[in-house]
Amino acid sequence: MALMRCDFDSEALGVSTSMTVILPQPDQTRPKPPTGTADGDPPVLYLLHGLSDDDTAWTRQTCIERYVASLGLAVVMPQAGRSFYADETHGNRYWTFLTEELPQVCRSFFRLSDRREDTFVAGLSMGGYGAVKWALRQPERFAAAASLSGALNVAHRRYAPDRPLDPDVWHTVWGDAPTAGPDDDTVALVGRAGADTPPLYVACGTEDFLYDDNERFVAAARDRGVPVTVDFSPGDHDWPYWDATIRDVLAWLPLRTRPAAG
Repeated sequence: MALMRCDFDSEALGVSTSMTVILPQPDQTRPKPPTGTADGDPPVLYLLHGLSDDDTAWTRQTCIERYVASLGLAVVMPQAGRSFYADETHGNRYWTFLTEELPQVCRSFFRLSDRREDTFVAGLSMGGYGAVKWALRQPERFAAAASLSGALNVAHRRYAPDRPLDPDVWHTVWGDAPTAGPDDDTVALVGRAGADTPPLYVACGTEDFLYDDNERFVAAARDRGVPVTVDFSPGDHDWPYWDATIRDVLAWLPLRTRPAAG
């Protein structure tokens, strides 16, 4: 595997930013690309960080590089601040950066597949929210999306009595609006999801402060008939849980280049 930290200029953000990237290294043990794909263009997982993290968090806190080593899978981990992956009212255009600029920049720097069936998105906490929001708003781009301990009910989280969202973060991202708006509210988005919605994986520890929010999102997804795999098991909002659960997500992804068992 190749692991790199890439610093580059972002037109959408108007500043220099960073991403951490894992690229598969061709060798005799790597499965050959399926028929119809360009040799050397691996599938890609956009892996999003949480509110208090940056683009290096996944590689510093988990063994993600080792977990994907045999899968022939590229992993792109962008820097997104505390943006909730939105075009902030009083800040930068992180939604535009994530959904428009980042994929183009990545494919200009690296050989990555641009096929829907080879493209996945996942994340933890704020990143789980961002991953699900991206998949629901642009379902034609993804074969699957996964949330680990995602903030999947931001409307409730603003005033949650246990751990409310920092009002300064809310003000920066959504201004003085009482809700995040229909395109930034994942419960509202899944409630109007169409038949082309990719399969979702929703994991959350039963001791996590976001557990009730995840339950509500899953109920809304099931009411809409959205395909969702649910993993509610013992665990808290912490890296030991995410390090274990990302392995389950990787095993669940419908990778066309996955090595045969045995």
